[in-house]
Amino acid sequence: MGELSVIVVILSAAISVGVTGIAAAWAGKHIGSAAVGAMAEKEELFGKGLVLTVIPETIVIFGLTVALVLLFVVLPQIL
Repeated sequence: MGELSVIVVILSAAISVGVTGIAAAWAGKHIGSAAVGAMAEKEELFGKGLVLTVIPETIVIFGLTVALVLLFVVLPQIL
């Protein structure tokens, strides 16, 4: 039973980083194209477009945080 728990924790950490990375890339694609379109019409929207394209990357930071908690807090308790 111990080996299965270790595998589940490691897979959960990998999934949390992988899924958040894919979600951030998908959101960045859509936000980036909209920001470029807006900047083509009004150049003064560059700052807002830059901030809006960076916001989805915070999702990856949350996924990395969850993965680190799983690996450094939960996993030692199982072992």
